Amino acid sequence: MKKKILSVIVISVLSVSALLAQVDFGIVAGPSFQNMVGKDNGGDKITNGLIVGFHAGVSASIPIATDFYFQTGLLFSQKGSRNNEGLLPTKASDDEYHTTTRISYIDLPLHLLFRPEFGSGHILVGFGPYVAFGVAGKQEVDYSPIMYEQKIKFKSNLTVEEYWDMDNAYYRRFDAGADIFAGYELSMGLWFRLNAQLGLLDMIPDVDEYDNDSFLKNTGFGLSVGYNF
Repeated sequence: MKKKILSVIVISVLSVSALLAQVDFGIVAGPSFQNMVGKDNGGDKITNGLIVGFHAGVSASIPIATDFYFQTGLLFSQKGSRNNEGLLPTKASDDEYHTTTRISYIDLPLHLLFRPEFGSGHILVGFGPYVAFGVAGKQEVDYSPIMYEQKIKFKSNLTVEEYWDMDNAYYRRFDAGADIFAGYELSMGLWFRLNAQLGLLDMIPDVDEYDNDSFLKNTGFGLSVGYNF
């Protein structure tokens, strides 16, 4: 019996080791251009301004078929927008009221990667969902001549008092959406890709006693540079 258990353990360890030997682990970083788009309480489209953020983290590509991989990892990323008035969103053409919102997230990508050989390297084409968890952030308000900074707090439902809180800006903590990207990997393991991201969840919390039909969703695009070990 002990020999059977030992054999199972050895086979399991060898199987895991063989699988890990096929997994490409890497690091990734790059700039991103983020926005939050949606509609105001009157149903008019909101087009905010872009902010420049960044993303950085680790990745893992697991082979599932010839030239196809399941790609995941963990990324620290910045999202937000300019000229977003939080729960009272204003259009980017507003010359009197400006805000710059920056929210930091931990992103978990869940992508299908197509990686065929091309020349001395590989073409990279992929898509799939992501989920994100907000960890911190701040919102700078410029209502000339008044300027102040608000701390980002994460809540799904607000009281009326929190709605009018001038010291804090409230957003939902969880985000989710879809990614699409394309790029090229050199033979040495260095790769570059362009990526776009579309958030699918409303980031504005509900407010007690208020009918709030406005919504904002994260969106953006960027350049990623990575290296597979």
